[in-house]
Amino acid sequence: MNNEKILKKKIQQYLLMPLALTVLLVGMVIVLYVHDKKSGAIAAAAVFIFVVCEIAVFIVMKAAIMPVVFRFALEQGQIQKELLKELDIPYALLDTDGKILWGNAKFIEEIGVGSKKRIRKNISAFFPAVDAEALSSEEMQMDLEYNDRVYRALLRRIDFSEALVDSDEDAMVDHQADAMITLYLYDETELRIYKKENEDQKLVAGLLYIDNYDEVMENTEEVRHSLVEALVDRRINMYLSTIDAIGKKLEKDKYFFVFRQQYLPQLRETKFAILDEVKSINVGNEIPVTLSIGVGAGTDSFAQAYERARTAIGLALGRGGDQAVVKYGDKTTYFGGKSAGTEKSATVKARVKAQAFQELLTSKDSVIIMAHKRPDADAFGSAVGVYRLVKTLNKKAYIVVNEVTSAIRPIISGFMGNSVYGDDMIINSEQAISRVTPNTLVVVTDVNKPSMTECEELLSLAKSIVVFDHHRQSDEVIENATLSYIEPYASSACEMIAEILQYIEGKVKLRPIEADAMYAGIVIDTDNFLTKTGVRTFDAASYLRRSGADVVRVRKMFRSDMYTYRQLAEGVINSEIYMEHFAISTVDPKESDAPTVVAAKVANDLLNIEGIRASFVTTEKDGTVYMSARSVDDVNVQIIMEKMGGGGHANIAGAQFTNSTNELVLIQLKTLLDEMYREGDI
Repeated sequence: MNNEKILKKKIQQYLLMPLALTVLLVGMVIVLYVHDKKSGAIAAAAVFIFVVCEIAVFIVMKAAIMPVVFRFALEQGQIQKELLKELDIPYALLDTDGKILWGNAKFIEEIGVGSKKRIRKNISAFFPAVDAEALSSEEMQMDLEYNDRVYRALLRRIDFSEALVDSDEDAMVDHQADAMITLYLYDETELRIYKKENEDQKLVAGLLYIDNYDEVMENTEEVRHSLVEALVDRRINMYLSTIDAIGKKLEKDKYFFVFRQQYLPQLRETKFAILDEVKSINVGNEIPVTLSIGVGAGTDSFAQAYERARTAIGLALGRGGDQAVVKYGDKTTYFGGKSAGTEKSATVKARVKAQAFQELLTSKDSVIIMAHKRPDADAFGSAVGVYRLVKTLNKKAYIVVNEVTSAIRPIISGFMGNSVYGDDMIINSEQAISRVTPNTLVVVTDVNKPSMTECEELLSLAKSIVVFDHHRQSDEVIENATLSYIEPYASSACEMIAEILQYIEGKVKLRPIEADAMYAGIVIDTDNFLTKTGVRTFDAASYLRRSGADVVRVRKMFRSDMYTYRQLAEGVINSEIYMEHFAISTVDPKESDAPTVVAAKVANDLLNIEGIRASFVTTEKDGTVYMSARSVDDVNVQIIMEKMGGGGHANIAGAQFTNSTNELVLIQLKTLLDEMYREGDI
């Protein structure tokens, strides 16, 4: 082996060193002979005798020393080998294909092979996770499981310049190889158990709110109020007892509870059954009770767990309630949320938000308003409502629109080129960025995801941000918003802005063209007041009608041409009924610059078919697939779309897919519907 050759060379150099020094003596003899021939001759004779004796000693001693040295080296190697065999850590040598060449006693014991039996299997027979990628890496750590034991495995590749030789004792290596893989197994079974026990004992914070306490009590006989409240308390306390939780009622409709983290999987598995249990309470209450739950976990600090619980309950409420949200570390999980939410008849919140918004506007010099990319009628209409409010307060206002599609062209055409509004009412992203000052307010309408806004850069440039939206919140939110008003129960952003305008001091007077834009937003988002329409929706529509909105003008704006109408008809004709209750179709937008509008209209029309609970329509444009989802009854399409990367409302939702096709998206949808049906989510 290489080590033996190196050792042999070193020993030979050591023994030949005296002969090399003889050359120096010869040189000294020559110098001495030049000065004194007699003395030089004597010295030469002495050197000659020295050389002869040195050669004799080298020949004799080499034969005696070399066997001793090599025997010592071999004994040391054998000792190391025995120590390796008896090492208390499982250790093995593999070839580059994963075949086990040799393993020490501990390794053989762990994999359950007899000590006298030679291992002829591949390492994957015992540890399937050790694949080709792991074997080809220079060094890799991975977790392996075998016989109810958990190991932290370390694989390290060793390259050799020469072939390895066989071992006479147990054939450690039975063939030649240029590289080998060393495998160390560190048993961490008990360590993992202790870690899990430690994790399980951590405290988890939870907040539970009754979403519609006031509404339930208002619609229940007064003599039954205490009974309803007692039954709700009993259900909640019994549920908390199943997870050994300590609960405390903070207010009439708010609870705080603490439990050990070991019960969190149980809550996940049952999908927070308390959400459905309280709905079954019926002692004369016309409206079922719904809950929102926020749970914070995955941290060593209980204070941080509580903060996560507060964030989670905020998400649950912001998404319409009747659901549980778990924030575990950076991961957020949603449960429930099947109902569309209960519309609150009280407008106190709208009045408070309106006053706060007005106070904020008075301290600003200019306002930049933007909605989502490729804005629709609701996005532009709500932006127009905010624009009129800002102008009423004598502030500069701009609306950001980068692309004018057929979805808003009938509305926006009345503003563009209109001398009343000037040329700077509607600007693009670049112009908006150039107009930002330290005293500029950015208002975002009809969207609460920063990545979907017309100009996301504005959010980082502006010091003050206001958000008005009616879509359910997700993990992606606009951070550091000075004022945020998100109401998932609202039919549209235009409805929300119409309410706010009525509470502004000094009375905001809408022009007819502005009232038309906002009325159109409500009409489109509610499918002509057929979907997600409540009392406050009609109140907002009534206000807009009084402000000059004309139903006939709005209807004319959104009439379809014959070509588009044929597209809609083809979308309905080509639809497929899946699982008896879901209508699925695809439309070809062709020359349309607003493909989502066509898809949304087809999805709405499919809901008119008897027995259809939800409809899904896809369309492909410029490499992006758009899906529009609509529903009636209790099917929450927002949850379905959220699982596919989108979002929206309980009855109106959608999603976008890049680098995909209609066919692939529909396969993904059907797979998801099958899975949710099996789990009882739809």
